[in-house]
Amino acid sequence: MNLYYIRLLNLIDFMENAIKKGHPTGLWFLFATEMWERFGYYLMLGIFSLYMLDGWNNGGMGFDPIKKSDIYGTYLGLVYLTPFIGGLLADRILGYRRAIVLGGLSMAMGYFLLSIHDTTTFYAGLLFIILGNGFFKPNISTMVGNLYSADDMKDKKDAGYNIFYMGINIGAFICNFVAAYMRINYGWGYAFAAAGVGMLLGVLIFLSGTRHIKHVDVIKPVQKGDMSTGKIFSMTVVPMFIFGIIGYLIPGNFLGTDTNDAFIIGCIPVIAFFVYLAFKSEAKESRAIKALLAAFTCIILFFAIFHQNGDALTVWAENHTDRQMSESVAQVADKVGMAQVVVNNDIVSAPQATFDSTINVLRAQEAAMPAVSVEELLAKARFSSSIGQLEKSRKYFATLPAEEIPAKGENLKLYSTELYQSMNPFWVVVLTPVIVGIFGFMRSKKREPSTPSKIAIGLVITALSALVMVGAVFATNDLSIKAGSFWLLASYGVITVGELCLSPMGLSLVSKLSPPRITALMMGGFFLAVSVGNKLSGMLSGLWEGIEQKENFFLLNFVLVMVAATVMILMLKWMNGVMRENNVK
Repeated sequence: MNLYYIRLLNLIDFMENAIKKGHPTGLWFLFATEMWERFGYYLMLGIFSLYMLDGWNNGGMGFDPIKKSDIYGTYLGLVYLTPFIGGLLADRILGYRRAIVLGGLSMAMGYFLLSIHDTTTFYAGLLFIILGNGFFKPNISTMVGNLYSADDMKDKKDAGYNIFYMGINIGAFICNFVAAYMRINYGWGYAFAAAGVGMLLGVLIFLSGTRHIKHVDVIKPVQKGDMSTGKIFSMTVVPMFIFGIIGYLIPGNFLGTDTNDAFIIGCIPVIAFFVYLAFKSEAKESRAIKALLAAFTCIILFFAIFHQNGDALTVWAENHTDRQMSESVAQVADKVGMAQVVVNNDIVSAPQATFDSTINVLRAQEAAMPAVSVEELLAKARFSSSIGQLEKSRKYFATLPAEEIPAKGENLKLYSTELYQSMNPFWVVVLTPVIVGIFGFMRSKKREPSTPSKIAIGLVITALSALVMVGAVFATNDLSIKAGSFWLLASYGVITVGELCLSPMGLSLVSKLSPPRITALMMGGFFLAVSVGNKLSGMLSGLWEGIEQKENFFLLNFVLVMVAATVMILMLKWMNGVMRENNVK
């Protein structure tokens, strides 16, 4: 509690200092809006894989691990692909404020649809979130940059994006505690509904602060030489759907699944459009767009690794991390409804064949019951509960030493898996003042790295986080025992340093180098890179079940990010030259 209090005081001091240094008032409304939007988004993401894996009788979707990773990667890919469309429409037609409100309301609807336990509403909810994020995400980030467009504010833009990024992670930190409480005490549906409530709060805060941001909500009409909105759509969105359908229908799966093929092939026209835009523009703009596209290419692999937190690392936390609460913590957690309970029974230590046989018997008995009376309905519910409890117990107890498995009928109280999703935002909140302070000190000595250099540093540090998880695998002695929670805490800590050097700097780079008439469009290009990276994260996570030596999974992550870091380092001289040409740092 003392540590939490100290961290809270540090956060308050950081914000007070930021205000004293003259950041625009509008930043704080955008900060709070994004905080609540990310509360909903990361609450949903923190339980998404767990919900898909949980049995239908327990309120989950009952998907197998491969299907779960496929849906996870496709959803994350599409949710960051639509900002290309939302950014363009905001630039040319809607304006940023309308797009943000429209997007926020759409995402809230999506979360409420997910709260209904039904296959149709599950996919409909994902669609609403995907479309809503397309209108919300690029445009609120663009508005932050627009607040710093005046000459006397440009030097504060990186710091402004870091503050904004902290808002994202405060929401992402809090949400997992709400998700755990709702899931444990009321079920999956209430957890998803809480995400919808958070998004509605974000929209209300945004509307209340509109007078502080309306001056930077400027629609950019088509100018002489610009491509019309209709032509852009005909060259990107329409071909994207056509290519996606072709990719889905191609016989076989050269990328693993039909949805992988459809997604990657569908992105080709949009990528080709940005390349065309780079070569079509006048010389100075062309060099700036090419530099952005080069950075986007490297950023793809960062997000391919970073967003495994909701899939492969969630599975690691669920099945291979020691989540048992100490007795003192368990007593408190039990009283406030925050302890996840797994109960021993006859078969948790029995052979897998015995376990499978028992499950099959229970399912057969359940299916044979006609739901004609209250008593039989209650019996059916008890069977469903038994199946879920057996499945959960088996998974957790499988790698516990025999002496640590409780006696028959007794239980263990565990930290909920989704709470591990708060490790990353915790580190962001703790480390943001440190990183901003370090770069501020270097700026005062005129030694601050350029924005592209910070991105390169972030990639190298991200690669090192994968090596931490290699150590975690070795600590489990080939997954025969559980790893301590500190391995995930350390890995998230390392990757967070990389994230703070890279992700907000990517947003800042777009704001600095983009031609003003297409800033939101290029912000959509940044999120296209995030989109492809997110889809790759699902594809990589899908390899988890098939890689026998799990350390090789994390070594593959290390190699991929180091390749991207090496390419970025080799391009630094050229990219820094483009930055100087555009009078930015």
